Amino acid sequence: MDSRRTDALVAAAALAAITGGTYANLSWTGPLERPLDPMGLTLIVVASLTLAFRRTAPLAAGVVAAAAGVVYYALHYPGVFTSAPALASIYTLAALGRRRAAIWLSVALAAGVYGLMAIAEDDPPPGSWTGLLSGWLVAMVVIGELAGHRRAYLRAVEQRAEEAERTREEAALRRAGEERLWIAQELHDSLTHSISVVNVQVAVAMQLLERDPARARESLAAIKESGHEAMRELRATLGVLRQSEPEEAGLSRLPRLVSRAESAGLRVAHTVAGTPYALPPEVDRAAYRIAQEALTNVLRHAGAATVTVAVEYDPARIVLRVENDGEAGTAGPGMGLIGMRERAVAIGGSLTAGPHENGGFAVRAELPVRVPA
Repeated sequence: MDSRRTDALVAAAALAAITGGTYANLSWTGPLERPLDPMGLTLIVVASLTLAFRRTAPLAAGVVAAAAGVVYYALHYPGVFTSAPALASIYTLAALGRRRAAIWLSVALAAGVYGLMAIAEDDPPPGSWTGLLSGWLVAMVVIGELAGHRRAYLRAVEQRAEEAERTREEAALRRAGEERLWIAQELHDSLTHSISVVNVQVAVAMQLLERDPARARESLAAIKESGHEAMRELRATLGVLRQSEPEEAGLSRLPRLVSRAESAGLRVAHTVAGTPYALPPEVDRAAYRIAQEALTNVLRHAGAATVTVAVEYDPARIVLRVENDGEAGTAGPGMGLIGMRERAVAIGGSLTAGPHENGGFAVRAELPVRVPA
């Protein structure tokens, strides 16, 4: 039910209650009361009907209700219930945050009623309900203020809850995007390397199958090993999705990576400078994946090249270099270099890649490290 219909029903109920209470003599204003006549009923009706507009036009409704109540009292009609609609409008104004309007309307109603009492020939008799009017006016303002503050508090709580829910949804979407990117990078780096090795070994095996079966078998064995490695990498990545603990990729596996590259026909020199130490997991993984992708690019684009894989350990950083002397090749658009650079930047490092001054291609990554004291 909408608010207008609700207010209309409240006005009708108030009219019935005020009329019934007045005829039942539930309140009185003194011995000078006159019988209720059509004029008095009209004032009751006008005051009651203002309740239908107390939310859409609370100040105007309150002024009309207060005026009807003062005139009703001035004409000495029985009872004080005609002031109730004005009290309701004062409460509504206070609840809506219009404190000044509520106070002025209260003062106007009190001034009208108590002004009539002041100029009357006799003082209000004991038990007259008009003496309680000031208390009701103060109560309506205070209760309205409390109701307004409570509504404002509830709205603020709802807004904070909505904002928190929206923030949680955005954070969940961001985490999902980061996880998808991580999975894509892991699958690209690991599977592309394994598939590149398989492609090279397949080409070698096809050429040597009839001329040199022994070497062809070696290539097939290397293909089998690359397949096992690809499956292991895939299981490790899927293990993260199942929230298990996969084997972390790191520089400790770099000799094995170099061995696989050599089995595919590359001549690889692996050097280590400085004293190796345990790296943070994110740095260790990034260094390994960058080296893996760099070797994959050599296999795919540089032909049978000589490659140098050098790792320099420094107290504040590690420097990884992968250089080859092969042909520049004609690489199509891909995500390899982009992925390597993203991995380096993600941990606060940097990566450069381009043709080497002496020919071939060079990849150089600087990855910051914090070593515990």
